[in-house]
Amino acid sequence: MKRYFIRKIGVYLLTFFVAVTIDWLIPRFMPGDPIQSMLARAQLRPDAYKIIYSHYTQAFGLDLPLWKQYLNFWGAVFRGDLGISIYRFPTPVMKVIMEAVPYDIALLLPAVLLSWWAGNKFGAFAARRKRLDNTLLPVGYFLTATPYMWMAIILAWVLGTAFGVFPIAGAYSFGLVPHLSVRFFLDLLWHWFLPFASLFLVMFGGWAIGMRNMIIYELEADYSRYLEALGAPRRLIRRYAFRNAILPQVTGLALQLGTIVAGALVTEQVFSYPGIGYQILAAIQNKDYFLLQGCFLFIIIGVLLANFFIDVIYILIDPRTRYGLTGESA
Repeated sequence: MKRYFIRKIGVYLLTFFVAVTIDWLIPRFMPGDPIQSMLARAQLRPDAYKIIYSHYTQAFGLDLPLWKQYLNFWGAVFRGDLGISIYRFPTPVMKVIMEAVPYDIALLLPAVLLSWWAGNKFGAFAARRKRLDNTLLPVGYFLTATPYMWMAIILAWVLGTAFGVFPIAGAYSFGLVPHLSVRFFLDLLWHWFLPFASLFLVMFGGWAIGMRNMIIYELEADYSRYLEALGAPRRLIRRYAFRNAILPQVTGLALQLGTIVAGALVTEQVFSYPGIGYQILAAIQNKDYFLLQGCFLFIIIGVLLANFFIDVIYILIDPRTRYGLTGESA
């Protein structure tokens, strides 16, 4: 068991190093100059432009050789310094991310967890009811095949524009200043519902179809038929089938949770919801190296942590994994 975790941690550290290196390289493959993009908004004389351009290039360390920029980047990462955002200068990248992360957590965590729970329960139930299964299949396939942005646009048009029930932009009303009060909290929920619903419906369809297919597969497995031949209660057989079918769904949940810090880029764009995905697109449009690599760094850490936790959870919920590790360590 101990050797297993040491090996796993080594693999995760190596993956982190490679992923962060790629994270540093990607923005530098983008065409264009970030300093030029920042100064393009200012009306400067040619002589002043050259002086200011040179100053900012040195200030951001972009005049250094690439190998030195790379080493400086790693040194800054270990200090917890992700640099200064170019397009939101002089705001630190960490502050921009910390402002966006709460919106992502509030939006994606309920959407992922509730859709996972409801989809698995409904899929398992529908697999045992032929009439309900005939309804679930087309609806589930329709939902899971629907792109997030399409669902977001439809909900925004129907419930926002046509009926005017919900707002279609922002995390709260533009006339409000964030503060602790029931009124502000209700306003947040009012703006939160449509982005949440668009994500929930698409993910619900995927979880329901996945569980429905796994339950049918498990009920047709040899162990289910053997238990049935022994006269085991149908409820007991279904319980075993559900426990085996839930394992792949747990893996999928871990991957979904790992992407929470990435935000839902297209959904956030449709509703102008200020999460990490919204910031990533803004960073790409403004060639903001530091904000882009800072956002990707958070995504890398989130995905790796989610995968590590799922390895631990698998040992707890799957006896086969636990016995395998015990035999290995012996």
